[in-house]
Amino acid sequence: MFFVFVLSGLFLGWSLGANDAANVYGTAVGTRMIRFRTAAIVCSVFVLLGAVVGGAGASHTLGRLGAVNALAGSFTVALAAALTVTWMTKARLPVSTSQAIVGAIIGWNFFSGSLTDMGSLSRIVSSWVLCPILAAIFAVILLKLAQLLERGSRMHLFKIDAMTRYGLLVAGAFASYSLGANNIANVMGVFVPSAPFGRLDVFGLVSLSAAQQLFFLGAIAIGVGVFTYSRKVMLTVGSELFKLSPVAALIVVLAQAMVLFLFSSEGLESWLVNHGLPTIPLVPVSSSQAVIGAVVGIGLVKGGRNIRFGVLGRIASGWVTTPVAAAAVSFVLLFFVQNVFAQTVFSPVGHAISYEVVVELKTQGLYQEELDPLVGGRFDSAVALRDELRRLGVAPAARERIVGLAELSALQVDIDKLWPDLEDSWFSEEEARAVFRLHGRGFKHAWQLREALGERAEEWRPLPATTANKLHNKQLRAKLEHLERLFAAPGPARAR
Repeated sequence: MFFVFVLSGLFLGWSLGANDAANVYGTAVGTRMIRFRTAAIVCSVFVLLGAVVGGAGASHTLGRLGAVNALAGSFTVALAAALTVTWMTKARLPVSTSQAIVGAIIGWNFFSGSLTDMGSLSRIVSSWVLCPILAAIFAVILLKLAQLLERGSRMHLFKIDAMTRYGLLVAGAFASYSLGANNIANVMGVFVPSAPFGRLDVFGLVSLSAAQQLFFLGAIAIGVGVFTYSRKVMLTVGSELFKLSPVAALIVVLAQAMVLFLFSSEGLESWLVNHGLPTIPLVPVSSSQAVIGAVVGIGLVKGGRNIRFGVLGRIASGWVTTPVAAAAVSFVLLFFVQNVFAQTVFSPVGHAISYEVVVELKTQGLYQEELDPLVGGRFDSAVALRDELRRLGVAPAARERIVGLAELSALQVDIDKLWPDLEDSWFSEEEARAVFRLHGRGFKHAWQLREALGERAEEWRPLPATTANKLHNKQLRAKLEHLERLFAAPGPARAR
């Protein structure tokens, strides 16, 4: 059934190709500097490379926003996002697949009674605001540099034209790679926990993980979307919002590529951390917003007289409408898939104020007398427990911590499941040895596994929250979340 359900992810990939991926060459095609067919081929190839090589960068934040824990739920969430993007594309609006999938995941959270991670959501939403602003700033800087070079250059007009075409092609390839790395998690991220693939060796040269194989399939779907349905959106971005010169078109593509790279590069994040500099959150951002921000930036530098603010307003309304519409579509579709087609769209995650939780709450100084009536009680969802804590007058910050500690996970450590990861040397020898010592142990709560690992190996302990330690703690979280998925019992057991 996995290959049936994953069709909605491929549909979403097609929608992304038809809408978002096309934007990297929208200005080039709109100004007639590059033929549509050439743009589509280059875009498809480099999106695939970006997805497979660098697709993991922005996926962790999206995964923490809402953990879709049933295959039929993943299918429905991806389908809701795809339908929303396709509807917007038909209306010739360059909307964001990132916004659509975020809205669809929030719709699943509401339906399943799961809490939305507000920290992750705030980082994602802030990136939606920051993305077009950064693109506009980059575009203005690049335009000023281009004007300085033009004044000092004595090249013939035909030479400049040829270099601009070449520049558009190269910049578009870079932007396509960044788009694949940044946005492929939107297409296939919800299916990664359910992927039935093992590690795949390609001719003994390249080894692909289950996630990379999924990203490869999603990237192919994106390429099909670029070829079959992207021309209309290219023309909207490339010619209707603001008439661009060929040089301005090149600047827009470069500005967009730089923004997407900033929000998707783990290598850049590591470099910033190693030099003690603040990092940029690795979250899926919208290529549409980046392109339009760059176009508007150039338009404002040139006086703003030729910006078609009516078109801009129509596009901005699509940005606001997309996540809301996707959440509503997701909620309705989940209802039908569960009640009409009798499919399990979420595995209930129970919560309990157990003895272990009480001890941990007292250790952390979070236990209050108001919690006494809840000790030993069980709740069907995070929302049910949160509402009860709210009724008892527990402070919001404490509510979030208590709900997290009370989540039932039903973990069973099985080292046989860990061998493929050990072959990749992802876990150090000390980390692996600590897991081996826990073989056969069961845990009610995920935090108990984390504490047990930390007691057996220093490498499993988080470091103080400083800029220098940010990368270490992020990698540690990724490893712990992987172990929790690996050792988790079947979903319904978690609610018992």
